[in-house]
Amino acid sequence: MQPDSVLAAADINLSDIEFWRRPWGEREGAFQTLRQENPIAFFDEPLLEGSSIEFPQGPGYYALTRHADVATASRHPEIFTSGQGAVSIQDMPTEMVEYFSGMISTDNPKHARLRRIVSNAFNPRNVKAIEDSIDRIAVEVLERARREGSGDFVDDIAAPFPLQIICDMMGVPPSEYDTALRCSNVILSMGDPDIIPEGTDPVLAFLEAGSTLTGIMEELGKYRAENPIDDITSALINAEIEDEKLSQQELASFFVLLVTAGNETTRTAIAHGLNALTQHPDQLSTWQADYETHAKTAVDEIVRWASPVIWMRRTLSQDYVLSGKELKSGDKVLLFYNSANRDEAAFTDPYRFDVTRTPNDHYGFGAPGPHFCLGAHLARREITVMFRELFRRYPSLRATGPAVQLQSSFVNGIKKLPYEF
Repeated sequence: MQPDSVLAAADINLSDIEFWRRPWGEREGAFQTLRQENPIAFFDEPLLEGSSIEFPQGPGYYALTRHADVATASRHPEIFTSGQGAVSIQDMPTEMVEYFSGMISTDNPKHARLRRIVSNAFNPRNVKAIEDSIDRIAVEVLERARREGSGDFVDDIAAPFPLQIICDMMGVPPSEYDTALRCSNVILSMGDPDIIPEGTDPVLAFLEAGSTLTGIMEELGKYRAENPIDDITSALINAEIEDEKLSQQELASFFVLLVTAGNETTRTAIAHGLNALTQHPDQLSTWQADYETHAKTAVDEIVRWASPVIWMRRTLSQDYVLSGKELKSGDKVLLFYNSANRDEAAFTDPYRFDVTRTPNDHYGFGAPGPHFCLGAHLARREITVMFRELFRRYPSLRATGPAVQLQSSFVNGIKKLPYEF
């Protein structure tokens, strides 16, 4: 995927959805131009169109496009804060921010408290059970796809695999899997017309999907409080560290975060992985020839290549000079991980897909700091197992047509990817 620089710096508008409908190569070319000519560019905030709910247009934001600047912002959470929202450019009501994004939209000390409680639930025994389930579910998903598959890799394999793991891990019954997947798609769609039909209010659809997921977990949480079993929900709802416990609302928010961010990251990486391996048969051959040797570097290269989450927002708590740019208290910045992952200053030949790449200091799971993805280990494990089973059972499986991009500035998603066994 080579950059195609069809836009001059002055013509790039990261707030225009039409920009995100451009082919990947043109988007890569635009970010390359920004890194070279205007690495901390200012943009007006996008307008939320088509909704009966009005949000005032905010003051705009700065786009951090270089690897080093994204790292600096991530390592200074006391200055580049998350509490006013990490996944929305617009300022949303506090209740909505906490409702949909939980711990990723909190600062210390609340963030540290939530992370400590959640981390404690993922004790060695629970982690072992989850890892065992990954192997089992990978085989189940592949065999089901072989028997009943539609010929779309996302629908048959990439989407159901991580979602089933998360639902199984949390003790959500199989009867709710389709609902959880549908709601996840809506929340992360950014209004893509293939997911939210024309004439549907996108904000109301977003709120309804979140409410549905919250309802699933609130009901399950209440039941597990009195009837605990060996699942993560039981561990979370009954975990107590220094007299601290998760509230029902915090548990529900964590579930929404898992079903959206946790599911989407792995799903997007696996879909991009098959697409990239099909387009680079030499890299496929290298990995298949010695799977175990290259598994770690190959998985990290897939995540770098995919950059599933395009950006996260931060808000400055004080004035700060970043790479010579004077930023003011209250300014918003977006950390563009996709651009950091193609930065020529950080990666040798960044537009080459290389399953043996090392070092690989990518930010596909966020940059170093307190908000580095809590589920990075789980996601790496899922990707590793899925490609191991693909190579073992169906070594000739390939994408058979072009990938269809999700129309989103937030998730670098693939909606459709034709394949055959």
